[in-house]
Amino acid sequence: MGFARPRPCSDGTMRYLACYRDIKGEVQSAGTFASERQANKAWQRAEAEVARGRVGNPARGRMKFQRYVETIWLPNHEMELKTRQNYTSSIYKHIMPEFGSMRMIDILPEHVREWITKLKANGAKPPTIKYATGVLSVIFTTALSDQVISLHPCQGVKIPPVTRKPRVIITPEQFDMAYQALPDDDARLLVEADIESGLRWGELTELRVKDLNFRSCLLTVSRAVVKLSPKFHPTGERFLVKEYPKDGEYRQFKLSVQIVRKLEVHRDTLHLGSNDLLFAIRNQEDRRPILRVAPDPDTLGFTEPNEKGRQYKHGTTSGYGIGKCRCEHCRAACAIYRAKRRTEGKDNPRKPRVRHTDEDGHISNDWFRDHMWYPAVIAAGLGNRITIHGLRHAHASWLLAGGADLQIVKERLGHSSITTTALYLHTLDNADETALTALTNVRNRSAAK
Repeated sequence: MGFARPRPCSDGTMRYLACYRDIKGEVQSAGTFASERQANKAWQRAEAEVARGRVGNPARGRMKFQRYVETIWLPNHEMELKTRQNYTSSIYKHIMPEFGSMRMIDILPEHVREWITKLKANGAKPPTIKYATGVLSVIFTTALSDQVISLHPCQGVKIPPVTRKPRVIITPEQFDMAYQALPDDDARLLVEADIESGLRWGELTELRVKDLNFRSCLLTVSRAVVKLSPKFHPTGERFLVKEYPKDGEYRQFKLSVQIVRKLEVHRDTLHLGSNDLLFAIRNQEDRRPILRVAPDPDTLGFTEPNEKGRQYKHGTTSGYGIGKCRCEHCRAACAIYRAKRRTEGKDNPRKPRVRHTDEDGHISNDWFRDHMWYPAVIAAGLGNRITIHGLRHAHASWLLAGGADLQIVKERLGHSSITTTALYLHTLDNADETALTALTNVRNRSAAK
């Protein structure tokens, strides 16, 4: 039951605070009025709204966007830790500078459109704008459900179109070239297991001996590992093992006999136990190879002209520092120069950087990509458009091109929708050849008449 509470003013007059009880039984204010009658009508209206299910407190909408996000939304919104890390980054980089000081009820669709225009003017790419707008929309959807606001500012707001580029699918011949260019047997085995299984990186690098039945060749995917910034990790580490893969569903499928035999030899050679990782960084001191032979600048030509039009010899510190050339020869010259200085005790030598690894040696995606995969595909003459995740795409494309059932491929990859799996149909370079052959046959038949 609501009531009107008298409030004496400094000038001797009396005003009345309209008080009502919300759904939790807590006393809330419906405003201050000049007469008791007006206050009574106000709290009666407020209680009627509560009875109708509209329990929001108008004062909540007057809080600043930053306060709402930091004290209400971020602490209580349920999401994966990796998603929380990505959302937080987008919020503080793109969203908070624009909306942080605004009240929740004051943010309108026109403000969101102005914000998108500013992002475009500042050089943000359409995928970045799409992601940031999606995060903002999730925040306002929660606020609308909690009756903090009565209007969704992102509703009806259009974003720049994101062009869907055709997938670059590595062919079996290209894969063999990149495979041979990898630096060691462990890297080759990991990449071959990737192309044979189609696993996501977090699933592949969390595989343990117990997950593979070496007799039946049946693989069980029941966990995944994600790499996090330490401040988002519950214990401040870098890798977090999730006891479920993406979409939260275990899946089982068979691997070929030849890859299982290779993994069996790998297990026996390293004496791996049931709970050991199949693929891991086992030598914590393993780093990039030390360059021992300096490049010969007289045989390498010159760098591209810098902003002043000057060129420098490849394989020199000038080419790296002033010419801003990042080719392998200039990088090598700079690395050798710095190593020599540190050996002589100059330049305040620091401790060597050690790769971030969990205690059991999880392999970082970006480390393997930069130090193993990209150098191999470039050495094979394939450029760098073929990513390590592209091996998962290739697995799906090869299966479908070979006549595998669409539903079976969906289950192997762990897709939630068969529509996603269908995107891999006809993705190889020769996928259209049957259609062209059919067209040629019909035209030749017509010409023969």
